[in-house]
Amino acid sequence: MEKPLLEEPDEALDFSFVLASSVHDMKNSLGMLLHTLETMLVENPPENDAQRKTFSVLGYEASRINSELVQLLSLYRMQEKSLRVQVDEHFVLDTLEDQIDRNDVLFQARGLAVDVLCDPGLNWFYDNELVGGVINNVLVNGARYSRERLQVRATVEQGTLHIAIADDGEGYPQSMLNAPLEKNAGVSFSRGSTNLGLLFARKVAALHRAENRSGRIHLANGGPLGGGVLTLILP
Repeated sequence: MEKPLLEEPDEALDFSFVLASSVHDMKNSLGMLLHTLETMLVENPPENDAQRKTFSVLGYEASRINSELVQLLSLYRMQEKSLRVQVDEHFVLDTLEDQIDRNDVLFQARGLAVDVLCDPGLNWFYDNELVGGVINNVLVNGARYSRERLQVRATVEQGTLHIAIADDGEGYPQSMLNAPLEKNAGVSFSRGSTNLGLLFARKVAALHRAENRSGRIHLANGGPLGGGVLTLILP
């Protein structure tokens, strides 16, 4: 009598691994889609406001999904303790401009201006890929909620690096300001938010440590543009 094909009691299915592998494949496919969209926009710029709005939505949604997939993979690797943090010295302005350039097509489609305030000579020790991922996520979200402008500002305050990303939107909802770092924070179907970006930012910040201090994030409303401000603080 033949045994059932699925009877493998000694090899339980690791669903998290299967999910991570699937996410990786989706991320690669979406990356190709983003590249194709960017090429299309360069070769065929929008001719009117209706086309510009359509391209803006396509660019935002594709960038947001790609960013969330990268965050999911990173969080999975953090959980599995397989994520290597590569801290090195970097010029902060280079990191900021890399992420802004990465989303240039999105900003153009949305008609957004991005101001960068950073001393060209400012350097700091951090993992450029992880910190860049946090900045990219905030910029992509900012592109959705901003009206006309975004501001990225980097300063050193009391021996810590502060990278503040501000928008001129309506600001963060009170629920996020009250408990932005809760491990089991809920989702918002009306805003389409899972708080995954905040969790990723908090984890990345906490991975950066120096002299018994750990990195952190801070949310506020008001700011230089009157909207929301997320500040990444690194020791």
